[in-house]
Amino acid sequence: MSNGNIALNSAAVRRKQHANKLILVGALGTFVLFFSAFDAAAETKIIFGAYSSDKPSAMVAQVQPTLNAISKKIAEMYGEKVTFRMQVVRGYKKGVDLLIDRKFDIMRLGPASYVMAKKRAPNISILAMESKGGRKTFNGVIAVHKDSTLTELSQLRDRTFAFGSKRSTLGRFFAQLTLTRAGVLGKDLRSFTYLGRHDKVGRAVGAKLFEAGALEGTTFAKLVRKGVPIRALVKFSNATRPWIAREGLAPEIAAKIRKAMLALTDKNATRWLRFDGFLPGNDADYGPTRQAIEENHLFFEGFVGFKPQQQSQR
Repeated sequence: MSNGNIALNSAAVRRKQHANKLILVGALGTFVLFFSAFDAAAETKIIFGAYSSDKPSAMVAQVQPTLNAISKKIAEMYGEKVTFRMQVVRGYKKGVDLLIDRKFDIMRLGPASYVMAKKRAPNISILAMESKGGRKTFNGVIAVHKDSTLTELSQLRDRTFAFGSKRSTLGRFFAQLTLTRAGVLGKDLRSFTYLGRHDKVGRAVGAKLFEAGALEGTTFAKLVRKGVPIRALVKFSNATRPWIAREGLAPEIAAKIRKAMLALTDKNATRWLRFDGFLPGNDADYGPTRQAIEENHLFFEGFVGFKPQQQSQR
């Protein structure tokens, strides 16, 4: 064989080897792209909604560790990747509207917000309720200044009072029910207003802007630890907050999230929200909340300008 033919054959071999390499690289690329797409498809993204019962930045710092722990537990239990993207909105009503409109997949609601949402969207479901020392109840507080001479609710007549949001379970509905049962109605107060957040109520009472106010017990304790000069005049209780799945959320996803929540044992993950885990819950747990809402009109009897349809709930 001549040197020319040998050179031609060698070139042909090299071309064939190069072509085989290209085929192999192409196949590997397809293989990688296939499994990358598979991994992306295997990740479930959940939009978690929250409303700012505290400062929005504080809400993110408080909730995110719990969401991370739930995601980790799902991975341990099912080998699946579920990530939560958190969105905080201002106000209870906007949050409930977004849940009902299916813009949020999961939401942490106050009891009265849940009752309102359930009435509008019967197919939303309770994933779990927050546990407070193994219980499904927690306290609200009617607070006064530390130096106040008030010792009982009846003395609140002709006093100024601060409620939380108009949609707050403890900051409005149960507080107004407690006052009503003590014989103190809206018309008996010198004045009252809604400040929107529990922490604002506590600080306003501590600054003597109001003579009394209603707020959540955990927020009350937090403010006292920070030196806000307030004390409890009376305490009352209600069911803890439910975590809700929107209508239409895939049942298998909701079931896995629920089981992961109930299996969560990392108390460090939930301590920023001031609860210690999750417990099973159902709609019957919120019967007292419904009652407080249904009886709320009694607080406004004889109150000039009151229109029941304008009062709403959390």
